[in-house]
Amino acid sequence: MVVVAYAGAAALGVGIGALRGAPNVFVCTPLLAAPASARHLLSLGLGVGLALAVVLGTRHAVRTRVWAETLHRELRPMARALGRSAVPWAALASGLGEELLFRGALVPAASAAFHNVAVGALSSSALFGVLHQTRGRARVTWIAFAAVIGLVLAAVFVLTGSLLGPIVAHVAINAWNLRFLIDHDPLRVRRLGGLLARGRR
Repeated sequence: MVVVAYAGAAALGVGIGALRGAPNVFVCTPLLAAPASARHLLSLGLGVGLALAVVLGTRHAVRTRVWAETLHRELRPMARALGRSAVPWAALASGLGEELLFRGALVPAASAAFHNVAVGALSSSALFGVLHQTRGRARVTWIAFAAVIGLVLAAVFVLTGSLLGPIVAHVAINAWNLRFLIDHDPLRVRRLGGLLARGRR
């Protein structure tokens, strides 16, 4: 079901591109004047760097910030229902599907509609954030987090004109963070920490 849903998102992205006369949604007109090979490499490097920053940052935040721990606890049942074996497929499908639609298709389409690349990136990222819904107290946090990550991915895309980095970053972030959601139980860690503290007294 997850793979089918994201395949639909990818098809929608390609369809939007085709309607605009730009069916290759893996590329756009870049802000950076450089050979295509250099821009693809830069996009890849920025994507890998972003993935590492987000993965390490989320782990630190979950262990040190209440808002991040709350978000983690509220997203954890969804990740556990998905299961470890489905994580690689879900990460790949979501990374490809969402990047083809929200960055590859909607950033150029919105930029053309508003005659402004920055507004195009902001509007597509805002929509990306709003469509990331969850129940509970962390709903606004999840929307804001997704919107900010979406904006950074959009910036990499419009700078380099290459969707390679955003796809790699998105797939890596989803793969590592889904596994972290499944494997890391903040409540259990807190209980163990309390037991160890009492044992030392």
